[in-house]
Amino acid sequence: MELGIVGLGRMGANIARRLMHGGHTIVAYDVNSGAVAALAREGAKPARSLKELVESLAPPRAVWVMLPAGNITEDTIDSLAVLLAAGDTVIDGGNTYYKDDVRRAASLKPKSLNYVDVGTSGGIWGFERGYCMMIGGDKDVVTRLDPIFATLAPGPGSIPKTEGREGRDPRVENGYMHAGPAGAGHFVKMVHNGIEYGLMQAYAEGFDVLRNKDSKDLPEDERFTLNLPDIAEVWRRGSVVSSWLLDLGASALAADPQLEGFTGFVQDSGEGRWTVEAAIEESVPANVLTSALYTRFRSRQQHSFGEKMLSAMRFGFGAHVEPGGAKPQ
Repeated sequence: MELGIVGLGRMGANIARRLMHGGHTIVAYDVNSGAVAALAREGAKPARSLKELVESLAPPRAVWVMLPAGNITEDTIDSLAVLLAAGDTVIDGGNTYYKDDVRRAASLKPKSLNYVDVGTSGGIWGFERGYCMMIGGDKDVVTRLDPIFATLAPGPGSIPKTEGREGRDPRVENGYMHAGPAGAGHFVKMVHNGIEYGLMQAYAEGFDVLRNKDSKDLPEDERFTLNLPDIAEVWRRGSVVSSWLLDLGASALAADPQLEGFTGFVQDSGEGRWTVEAAIEESVPANVLTSALYTRFRSRQQHSFGEKMLSAMRFGFGAHVEPGGAKPQ
């Protein structure tokens, strides 16, 4: 298929690369002309403006916007709404608030423009591993774009099939799903990220407890100096707490056992807050997710080893660098 991509940051560029490797045609645009030129050298068709990008695509067009949530995404979609024609589709693959998706879809409908929101998980590793995607939008439009999603998805890999799934949507076993109408994709991804906060917090607190087992406040015969890199590594192999987040934590500890390359200043990118807000609106208790979010707030005032572990995992999956901090080695 042919797809326009706006936004060639870490994830946008790798999405373009994975699609090109899968045989799709990519028209690429970014305000950074250097990023456009770099992708053009790999086979993408370069565009110098949104207008040129739209004119380079054959109808019905599809344009994937991969930009930070907020004004830059709003302005880009508003501009595309003027340039695109009836039957074309805008895809937002960033970390957008789902209520904004609902609003945008409604505003584009009178122009006969389609809107699809894609909650995209995979971070900087997506080019190699593929992207887990949660998709919102009209069923017919999502189905028409399926070749794009199928190429981006990780595929079934070596994960065993779940018993009792016979007759269900096979796309899910390949790592992507149509979650529902516009907004549903980003809502599911939002809760996914809220859960991620809780999982990361559990690992962080656990490793903090392990690290402090040699505390002078303990009786001498109960003090243990534990090898955290080895503990993380052994838990990766057959343990019920194994996960990709633990893999990333193990890599960080192997490279820097004291995590001296991290201060422990832990940012939140919005989805955790939105998940807690959704829980409040639904009157659903979300104790762990809320506590994990508040811990990130507190980390900006004082830092523990657990918060360094959180920061290390965030750097591992998304290359998130602490404010004012150097990139860890």
